[in-house]
Amino acid sequence: MNLFRCISFIFIVSLIFFPQENLAQSGDKNVTYKKARALQTSTAKKIVKVVEALERVDENGKEDPDFVTVKEILNELLQNKESLKSYDRSVMWNYWGYIYFSEENYPKAMEAYRKLLAEPESTIPLRVASLYTLAQLNFVNEDFEAGVKVLLQWMDEVEVITAQGWSLLAQAYFQIGADKNLETEKLDYYEKSLESMLTATKTAATENYKPKENWYVLMAACYNELKPRIGEKDSLYKQLGIYEILVNEYPKKMYFIQLGGIYGQLDRELDYMITLKAAYQKNLLDKQSEYLALAQLLLLNKNPYWAAKVLEDGRLKKVTIVDEKTGEEEIVSVVKDNEKNLKLLADAWRTAQEIDLAIPLMEKAAKLSDAGQTFIVLGSLYLLEDRIEEAVDALEQGLKKGKIKNPSQARLTLGQAHFELQNFEQAKKEFRIAARDDDKVIKKTANSWIKYTENEQIRVKNIALRRDYIQNQG
Repeated sequence: MNLFRCISFIFIVSLIFFPQENLAQSGDKNVTYKKARALQTSTAKKIVKVVEALERVDENGKEDPDFVTVKEILNELLQNKESLKSYDRSVMWNYWGYIYFSEENYPKAMEAYRKLLAEPESTIPLRVASLYTLAQLNFVNEDFEAGVKVLLQWMDEVEVITAQGWSLLAQAYFQIGADKNLETEKLDYYEKSLESMLTATKTAATENYKPKENWYVLMAACYNELKPRIGEKDSLYKQLGIYEILVNEYPKKMYFIQLGGIYGQLDRELDYMITLKAAYQKNLLDKQSEYLALAQLLLLNKNPYWAAKVLEDGRLKKVTIVDEKTGEEEIVSVVKDNEKNLKLLADAWRTAQEIDLAIPLMEKAAKLSDAGQTFIVLGSLYLLEDRIEEAVDALEQGLKKGKIKNPSQARLTLGQAHFELQNFEQAKKEFRIAARDDDKVIKKTANSWIKYTENEQIRVKNIALRRDYIQNQG
C-alpha cells in the first residue's frame, strides 16, 4: 500500500472518531490550531470513499488507485466548498494537493496546499505535512529561497524537527549559496548549510537513523567551498574525516579517489598509496592514470613487485570506449602498451629482481622508441643476464640513435660488454671515450677499466702463448 495513502487512511479515521482537544497557537495570535478535529458526517463519508478508491488493488494484488472516482468525489466537495466547515475544506485541499502531486502538476499542488494553510481550522498534522510538502515543491521548482522560508515555518510549527528536515534545509542553503554572486553571501549560506547538515547527523543519531550518503557528500562540499574562510589545511582535514566515513560506509570509487587525493595534498603519500591500493583490490580502478599513480606510489615506497602486478593487471583489464563522432564501441586495455608504460613496468620488474620479466617489456618499448636511452637500458638488462652479444647490439643501437641521458656511462657499459667478449681493443676504445667526460667519477672509473683491460689482455695473451708452447712441445 502506498505509504501516503496508508497514513492518510489511519489519519482520517482518527479524525472522524477520535477528536482531540490539544491546542497549538499559530504565528497569528488570533488563530489557534488543534491537533485534531472531527469532520462533518457527510464529508467524512466522502473522504472514506476517497481513501478506499486510492487503496484499490487489481486482481493480482497490485496497487490500482481509482483516480477517476477520487476526482469525482473531490469535485463534489469543491462545488459545495462554501457550505463546508473550514476544517473540512482543509482536508479536501489536502487530497487535491496529493492528486496534483501524483500527476506532477506541481503548480496546482502548491496552490492546493496554500489554500489548506489558509484555512483557519486546519489542524497541526495537516499544516505541518503541507508545509513540508510545499517546501519540497518549491525546491522542485528551483525557488530555493521561498522553499527555505516555508521549511523554517514548518520547523516553527512541528513538535520535533527530524533529521530529514534538517538535511532538506541544508541542501536548500547550499543551492542558494551556489546561486549567489558575492563571495561573502556564498560563504554565509555554505556555513548555514554545513550547520544544518551537522545538526541532521546529530539528530539522526538520536533517531537511530543512519545518515544518508548524500549528507556526507554535501558536508564535504561545504568544507571545500568554505576553504577561503576556514583555511585550506582545516578544510582538507575536515573533508578527510568525511571521506574516511564514506569509503567505509559507502565504498565507491569516487570516494577512494577523493580520499587519496586529500592524502596526497597533505603529503601523506603512504596513506595515499594504501587508499588507492584498497580501491584497486576492490576492482574499482578503471583509468590508466589511476593505475599509474598507484604503481608509482608503490615504487616510491619500495614495493616494486606490487607496482609491477598493478600495471600487469591494468594491461589485462578491458574497458569499452565509444567514439564520440561515429558512436562505435571499442574494447581496449586500461593501461596502454606505450613506451612510457612499458618502461615503467620493466623498471618495476627489474627492481623486483625479475630481470627475465623485464627484458621482453623493454624490448617492446625499444621498438616503439625514437630515442636511444631505451636501448641503453635494454643493453644493461642483457648484460645482467649474461646475454653479452645482445647487450653489445642494443648498446650500439642506443648510441647510434642518440638522445641518451649519460653517453659516457653508456660507453662504460658497452666497454664492459666488449671486455666480457674479450674484444679488448674495442673495450679500451669505449673506455677511452668515457674517460674524456668531465665527471671525475666516470673519468676515474674509465681509466681503471683501461688499466684492468690492458692487464687482462696481457694475461689472456700469456695464457694463449703458454697453451701454444705446450701443444708444440707435444
